[in-house]
Amino acid sequence: MDRTVDQTNAGAAAGTFASAGTGPAIDTGKVAALADEVLDWRFKALPPAAWGLSARDYLATGPTLAGLGTPLLTLDAAAVGHNVRTMADWCAKAGVALAPHGKTTMAPALWQAQLDAGSHGITLANLPQVRVARAFGVQRILLANTLLDPAGLGWLAAELTADPAFAFVSWVDSAESVRLMDEALRAAGAERPVEVLVELGGPGGRTGARGVDAAVEVAAAVLRAPTLRLAGIGGYEGALAHDAGAEGLATVRGYLRDLAELHRRLATAYSDAAAPLVTAGGSAYFDLVTEELNALPDAFVVLRSGAYIAHDDGFYRGISPLVRGAGDAPFRGALHGWAQVVSRPEPQLALLDAGKRDLPFDEGMPEPQLVRGGADLTGTAARITALNDQHAFLRDAGDLAPVGAVLRLGISHPCTAFDKWTLIPVLDDASAAEPKVTGLVRTFF
Repeated sequence: MDRTVDQTNAGAAAGTFASAGTGPAIDTGKVAALADEVLDWRFKALPPAAWGLSARDYLATGPTLAGLGTPLLTLDAAAVGHNVRTMADWCAKAGVALAPHGKTTMAPALWQAQLDAGSHGITLANLPQVRVARAFGVQRILLANTLLDPAGLGWLAAELTADPAFAFVSWVDSAESVRLMDEALRAAGAERPVEVLVELGGPGGRTGARGVDAAVEVAAAVLRAPTLRLAGIGGYEGALAHDAGAEGLATVRGYLRDLAELHRRLATAYSDAAAPLVTAGGSAYFDLVTEELNALPDAFVVLRSGAYIAHDDGFYRGISPLVRGAGDAPFRGALHGWAQVVSRPEPQLALLDAGKRDLPFDEGMPEPQLVRGGADLTGTAARITALNDQHAFLRDAGDLAPVGAVLRLGISHPCTAFDKWTLIPVLDDASAAEPKVTGLVRTFF
């Protein structure tokens, strides 16, 4: 490929996403300061007894689950810790890097746990999320999207100039997006080139150049743009399949092989300043991503799995690579909903006080698991059949779920659970007779 712009020194004096970095990956002091936030009516998870106390002082009172009302969403501390360690160990053994998708939780404290466990950086989906990450000092950010907003690009250019250690990379999938980025960065007086990845898409998928030839042309446009630096390639295989059947897995493999071919086609176009970044991989097919991409020459392979930290009792429980033979220890469902039976108008119908405003429903209904202090509902006919805004329809639990009973619910798809809660209590053990509240996770959506 004709390299019409010399970019061999781009980023040489500043951080690049593929580089190891020299300072802390997140500002731990700012994360720790969240414990000083004063609690009040804004946080629907907490009772009035917590109002006026800082998060730290409230936890010092020794709160338990019984003191919290419903509806409620909680995290299980042991399960979160297990999931973070399991994914970190899996990536280390496989020889790939991890930049977990922070949009799943939008929780700096959980990002810190992932970074402390060895994650290379944090992936995000849009500019407001990037601004949250920068507010907490995240130093390596992968934006799995194309940034075209001129004001946003001006802000980014200023961030890169002000902090030479800040490493940022985003996507482009057309010559037009390259042109718009370049124009906006020139107008902003950008002093550092913005690292970009050429995104490869697939038929019927989301964004991304359609086909390897089209992606090569996008790379050529990047090389002609002085405000940009070609840092590698990326994409998202999860948009092309939704199950672990033979056809779905074959579709994912075919896409990943096209991504590998794109990497080989661009081998002579990359800057020599850092290894070219090759990134794919959500929480459903990261095993296939590793199998197909990790042998690529000179590639810095980065997974972007995010949902694994909380896992679930629905979609990911059924599709995770760690239940398909790719690991020894499966992830654990760490998120639980808690809801009270407020009405039983029919013998086999009960209404709970949690609905769409509280629990995810886009990848399956919540799963009744147990009655607090009572029956185990797993293996029974009890099921949630529908959610309204503030109610859940529980059928066929009968006398196991009388009016006033509080149920623990497993959830499906953590990515649409965290966004419904600004503060999530962390329990020492969600299966204990009286779980203790050991932490409070603050989210920023």
